[in-house]
Amino acid sequence: MVGVAGGTASGKSTIVARACAAMGALRVAHDRYYRDGDSGTNFDHPDALDTDLLVRHVDALRAGEPVALPDYDFATHRRVDAREDAHPTPVIVVEGILVLVDAQLRARFDLAVYVDAPADIRLIRRIRRDVRERGRTHDDVLRQYLESVRPMHEAWVAPSAAHAQLVLDGTADAEAQVERLRAAVARLPAR
Repeated sequence: MVGVAGGTASGKSTIVARACAAMGALRVAHDRYYRDGDSGTNFDHPDALDTDLLVRHVDALRAGEPVALPDYDFATHRRVDAREDAHPTPVIVVEGILVLVDAQLRARFDLAVYVDAPADIRLIRRIRRDVRERGRTHDDVLRQYLESVRPMHEAWVAPSAAHAQLVLDGTADAEAQVERLRAAVARLPAR
C-alpha cells in the first residue's frame, strides 16, 4: 500500500498513472472521495474529502475484498451515481494532495511518497488543466488558487511532506521518477 501526495499539479498523477501501468497496480485517487460542494467550497481542506470512506476502502482492499470506488464530477461539484468496481492487486497506490495529512490513512501505507514541484510550475500546470479539462476561466483558477489552493498547500500539503519516506521531483524526467518509485516499491517486504 503506497500513498503519494504532493501539491496541486505537482506531477503526482502522471507519475502514479505511469507507475501503476508498469506495475499492474491499482490506483485509487483521493479526488474520488470529495464530498458534495459548490463553487464556494474549499476543496483543498481535509474536511472536503470523505477520508473515512477511503480508509474503509483501503482496509477492504488490503483484506483482498473488492470495493466500489465513488466517482466525482468536478464541473458540478457532486458525486455521481456511477461507481467503479476496484479489485485488489499486489500493489495499491493511493494518490492525492492530502493523503499524507490524515494519520489514520497514513498509518495504512507501507510507503509514503511526496512529489515536489515549485509553486510557479504547479500554478501554470493548474491553469492549463482547469481551463482545458474543467471548463474554468483563467481568472476563476487564479482566484481559487489565491483564496484556497495556496493557503491550504502551506497549511496542510507542504507540511505533510515530513511524513514521506521518498520525495520525487515533479519537474524532472517523469520516467526517471517512475523508476525511482518502482524501485522503492520493489524494496518493500512482501506481506
